[in-house]
Amino acid sequence: MNLPVLRTSRLIVRGLERSDTDAVLRVFADPAQSRYFAADFSDPVQCRAMIERRLGYRGPANLGHWAIERDGTVIGLAHLRPSDAMPPGTAELGYFLDPAHGGQGLATEAAAALLRHGFATAGLPAIWALIHESNVASLKLAQRLGFRDVGVEEHYGAPHRVHVALPAVHGHLHHVELWVPDVPRAEATFGWLLTQLGWREYQRWPDGVSWRLGSGYVVAERSPALTAERHDRLRPGLNHLALHVETTQQVDEVAEAAREHGWRPLFADRYPHAGGPDHYAAYLENDDRFEVELVALRHGVTRQG
Repeated sequence: MNLPVLRTSRLIVRGLERSDTDAVLRVFADPAQSRYFAADFSDPVQCRAMIERRLGYRGPANLGHWAIERDGTVIGLAHLRPSDAMPPGTAELGYFLDPAHGGQGLATEAAAALLRHGFATAGLPAIWALIHESNVASLKLAQRLGFRDVGVEEHYGAPHRVHVALPAVHGHLHHVELWVPDVPRAEATFGWLLTQLGWREYQRWPDGVSWRLGSGYVVAERSPALTAERHDRLRPGLNHLALHVETTQQVDEVAEAAREHGWRPLFADRYPHAGGPDHYAAYLENDDRFEVELVALRHGVTRQG
């Protein structure tokens, strides 16, 4: 399992390997470890089947199943991976620690490392934790990590508290300001495109306009300090804006419609993989030579025709 190694002050959290099987069997040897599960993983047969399922996982990059290691010994198991029970594009966090190592904050330490990884590296918009409503220790752990309890649902054959964690705002992009030669032309191109992707007009003044999505916004302004009438993306400075699009089909649809709104395709001979075989995107340029890149979040929907 090709996953990044996460290091904390006391732990190494690394991709699960087949050689970890005996250690995971020890983690679940106490029947009390399975009291909140539908299966009894103290049974070696059921536990080995669970390990095989995890080893066989094939999903998005940077997500999957990890072993929790301390001083060279595997003391737990964790996962951060998509869940059918949760919205597409998000992930579910789970963690299991050998009871012999409990009460030291190690589960919190490992889970916090996975949260940071999920937001900072995997770019997840939300991470979920489904916790059996009787599992008081895990409920308290989720609270310490900043998860929000959003209710109770039936999962894994029993009522579970549904918790969600969202990325912190600290350090994230606040806004991008584009100095444009002509604000109406920017509205006709950027305004149309951003609106198609869910942005809404935010502010307007005599020399500019902005559009907002979430906590960030994009400004198009003709500043009185402007020193040129044409943007050159090949000079030092802004080369292009890259924006998420939910599916590959939507990339196709928006890119095609953009032709009628002042955008022309770039790298058309290599569409949709001009950025590489695993990168589905459209590259567009308007008359003022500004470039945008529309990147598909999910590849589950393929191009039509």
